[in-house]
Amino acid sequence: MKLTRSFRRYLLLLLVLFFQKGYVTAKAFTGTYGINYGRIADNIPSPHKVVTLLKASKIKNVRIYDTDHTVLDAFSGSGLDLVVGLPNELVKEMSANPDHALTWVKENVHAYFPKTQIVGIAVGNEVLGSNDLDLQDSLYDAVKNIYNATKRLKLHEFVQISTAHSQAVFGTSYPPSSCTFREDVSQNMKKLLNLFSEIGSPFCLNAYPFLAYMGNPDHIDINFALFKPTDGIYDKKVNLHYDNMLDAQIDATYAALEDAGFDKMEVIVTETGWASHGDLNEGAATLKNAKIYNYNLRKRLAKRKGTPRRPDFVLKAYIFALFNENSKPGPTSERNFGLYKPDGRVSYDIGFPSLKSSSANSFKHIGIKNVPLPPVSRKKRSTKSSSLVKILKTRILQEK
Repeated sequence: MKLTRSFRRYLLLLLVLFFQKGYVTAKAFTGTYGINYGRIADNIPSPHKVVTLLKASKIKNVRIYDTDHTVLDAFSGSGLDLVVGLPNELVKEMSANPDHALTWVKENVHAYFPKTQIVGIAVGNEVLGSNDLDLQDSLYDAVKNIYNATKRLKLHEFVQISTAHSQAVFGTSYPPSSCTFREDVSQNMKKLLNLFSEIGSPFCLNAYPFLAYMGNPDHIDINFALFKPTDGIYDKKVNLHYDNMLDAQIDATYAALEDAGFDKMEVIVTETGWASHGDLNEGAATLKNAKIYNYNLRKRLAKRKGTPRRPDFVLKAYIFALFNENSKPGPTSERNFGLYKPDGRVSYDIGFPSLKSSSANSFKHIGIKNVPLPPVSRKKRSTKSSSLVKILKTRILQEK
């Protein structure tokens, strides 16, 4: 298709005005597949080796739970999209003092942007599902102050603000259409949802069929939790059928959002996974089940489809986690969610490469036949409007 010179100039002028005016909604997710890079361990590879491993695995979306500067340095120039976390212990401070929030964003985001592609800030983790009422009351102002800081630093067009919720924020969630937010969290939740609706942020959900099954193994079919063939469940109220638990958990979230008046908000899964080893009372935490869950989840995400209640919202998920983390407290399962062992070898084969111990830049690819790779965008994320215009100008000229 050929364009006249005057039309091309007109189009470029519109694009420049578009980006200068700030009509950009920050997006923190490319494709459908991401990973949580937890580091509560003393035996995992260095951040530089992790970057090499992630690039070989074609995993572009990465979440960390802090802003460790060695990690931010390692990700510099990598082309990977990074969501950083503001830990729960800093939420009250950021809530009480906007200047501290501005300083935190300057030192931990602005100082590394855009070379380190920080595309999101997660303010706290599972705060509204916690038992700390003061922390719950502090979350809204912390989120608002962090967002305002990004706005002052002109980062808000590129860095999405979010917070992840556990399923503890819900009351009943079965059947999915009956789900609502708990009364004791609804006030704080609605304030937060109003803000996120205004700034274009999604609802971030930590969803674990593993935990749901472990909590009620006598009444839940493990095949339903593992994406294996099953009769599933039928939600009569909305005439929808579910063949796996993750879809049901997500649609329960959509039902709660609708009930609260936010039927347009997207749900993104910020954590999901299955433990490969556990204590004696954690019988479902096996290598076999972890492999089945993560293999089937990867195929599910690669289909790029939505849920029964929201077929137009393509499901996106960050897997928990990249490594087994030997210093995590709690039951044995907590230390065994990793797709990788501490030495960089895969915990089980679902189609990802292993990191050879002999060299940080050498990989052994261990394949599973017919495993579709999660879609990865071929377009590099641009961090400046001028870069976006240059890319678009090049494409237009190529069409001459």
